[in-house]
Amino acid sequence: MATRYWIVSLPVQSPGATASSLWSRLQDSISRHSFDTPLYRFNVPDLRVGTFDSLLALSDDLVKSNVFVEGVSHKIRRQIEDLERAGGVESGTLTVDGVPVDTYLTRFVWDEGKYPTMSPLKEIVGSIQSQVAKIEDDMKVRAAEYNNVRSQLSAINRKQSGSLAVRDLSNLVKPEDMITSEHLVTLLAIVPKYSQKDWLSSYETLDTFVVPRSSKKLYEDNEYALYTVTLFAKVVDNFKVRAREKGFQVRDFEYSSEAQESWKQEMEKLLQDQEAMRTTLLQWCYASYSEVFSSWMHFCAVRVFVESILRYGLPPSFLSAVLAPSTKSEKKVRSILEELCGNAHSLYWKSEDDVGIAGLGGETEAHPYVSFTINFV
Repeated sequence: MATRYWIVSLPVQSPGATASSLWSRLQDSISRHSFDTPLYRFNVPDLRVGTFDSLLALSDDLVKSNVFVEGVSHKIRRQIEDLERAGGVESGTLTVDGVPVDTYLTRFVWDEGKYPTMSPLKEIVGSIQSQVAKIEDDMKVRAAEYNNVRSQLSAINRKQSGSLAVRDLSNLVKPEDMITSEHLVTLLAIVPKYSQKDWLSSYETLDTFVVPRSSKKLYEDNEYALYTVTLFAKVVDNFKVRAREKGFQVRDFEYSSEAQESWKQEMEKLLQDQEAMRTTLLQWCYASYSEVFSSWMHFCAVRVFVESILRYGLPPSFLSAVLAPSTKSEKKVRSILEELCGNAHSLYWKSEDDVGIAGLGGETEAHPYVSFTINFV
């Protein structure tokens, strides 16, 4: 599937010519000189023209509004890709009204029920703008709720996966590792990875009330090892000071089976919430992308209609088409389109900013016909 298309309109200017005869000439020229370029008719309906001044005013608004509509389309697409990646699923084919996006564009049919052609153009454009703006606002709220749950999980995971010097230790310690009685207590010592021999040979000497051979290694990461040590409760403070002097850190820790169970339940609930919200948001994004892309193509049809009248005059007499030339074929296809508009000094020649629909970065090209670029990605 191509991801970059041109939407163009050519003037029907020769005496006795029709859009159908011009379409035949275009098909013939493309098949003879650029046969690998996909070509499709882009069906723009007879819309309500209004006044020339209203078309001029609307033309300026169309350029700005298109950037917004296209931007929302791309935002939703990126959100879909992120959600599919987070779920570990392959990216599916995005559809609009049940067909792939490229098929919707190349077989575009105006939705008369949604956008009556007799409505003023400004009203149609306003309807598209407000509809897309509402979808964007809705997406911000839904995405924020989903990202909040993800942030909570990330914060918990950071606590569980950081350095032993700072991370939560509760999931590394079992009830049998800890001794707590009227006189005895078990402490947790963080020992630099390459000082473990020093710890094992010296911890019993840090205080006379340390239980001999009571130290056991529970866990080791890239920097530190986690050891238990049991001693009399009355010398805990002195032991901590002596341990710190030797470069060992004693972490404050109190084992609680209730806290452990509560943490597990919180994690399970957050994971379930995250997956449920991811699935719901993904389904909403699929539907909303279809809605926004459809609106965008109707928007493009309005722009082709308005720009063609402003370029070629009244009554409306033009042929609109969709092409997907390869990079190496672009120059040849441009030449074909210019030939069908007459000579290089055509009265239709005008500076056209392709960024109006493309969002390609502001390069201005001159063509004697209306031309917009559509980027799906």
